[in-house]
Amino acid sequence: MLPTPALEIASLSRRFGETVAVRNVSLAVDRGALLCLAGHSGCGKSSLLRLIAGVDAPDAGIIRIDGQEVAGPKGFVEPEQRRIGFVFQDYALFPHLTVQENVRFGLRGMARSDAILRAREMLDGVGLGGHAHRYPHELSGGEQQRVALARALAPSPRLILMDEPFSNLDRALREGVRRDTVSLIRELGTTAIIVSHDPEEALSLGDQVVLMRSGEIVQSGTAYDLYDRPNGTYAASFFAACNNLPGLVTNGHIETAIGVLPLAGRLSDGDRVAVLVRPSAIDVSPRHEGESLAFKVTARQMRGEMEAVWVAIPGLDVPLEIRSISRLPANVGHVAVQMRPEQAMIFKV
Repeated sequence: MLPTPALEIASLSRRFGETVAVRNVSLAVDRGALLCLAGHSGCGKSSLLRLIAGVDAPDAGIIRIDGQEVAGPKGFVEPEQRRIGFVFQDYALFPHLTVQENVRFGLRGMARSDAILRAREMLDGVGLGGHAHRYPHELSGGEQQRVALARALAPSPRLILMDEPFSNLDRALREGVRRDTVSLIRELGTTAIIVSHDPEEALSLGDQVVLMRSGEIVQSGTAYDLYDRPNGTYAASFFAACNNLPGLVTNGHIETAIGVLPLAGRLSDGDRVAVLVRPSAIDVSPRHEGESLAFKVTARQMRGEMEAVWVAIPGLDVPLEIRSISRLPANVGHVAVQMRPEQAMIFKV
């Protein structure tokens, strides 16, 4: 018998007037797993989180936590009875309470001495044991985020929800705080759902990544599934920049503006396809003006370990973007380009 998932959602929908926030969403999260809800702003991520937390009720569908129906035909369980921890984007710390008092806030049903002990344990766990008697305004953004996490985890929730928890942090600080947060959640064995609009963050966070668009799930799976095997142009473009090359199936192969690809999938002569190629999947080399297949360089940009190069290609509306760790000569004006066929993503249009 399969274990009961920590969270099950079946055919969940929510609309506000004419706006559909969540449309027929179904998913399951295993106990102790970390799931990342990804997508652009307004895609329904936060609306789905609010439905799971119980601060909003669905129009249709079912939500179960540890097998218990908390929203659906059998009734609605109030947020405070769902045993869910919530970390808000702005952390929502109480400014008039000390760090320790903020963490104790979620332990109001516990004896005072036990609550103090638990709060100290959680603050030690997030590396803030020495900050117990400080106030939120005396902490850095990263420290405030850790207090919010400690407060959410202190009551030992069945599930923790985090809405863009790292978006207010400086880029230099974000990666370290993110790594420490994930480490603590895994150490405690807590099931977690984290919302993010940042593609790199989404790929690095979860055991499972769920990509949303217009209130619906576009694709779900591991980070490798979504990055290496996207199911469409939206998924491919969300997780990394892509060059979109029109392609035509002709005589058993695919013709594009920068070369020919072998036929892939169930395609027939005359089919039009979109060939998506990431900038790092194109090789570039110097060519002198007048040589065959020499394309003009329109712009270059130094990016530390790599260089970005834009090349004008006849038949393409926008320049081709290439990113390479091999630097071109400083005065090169024309180049040859070659995409790697095994890294091209082909979708019928």
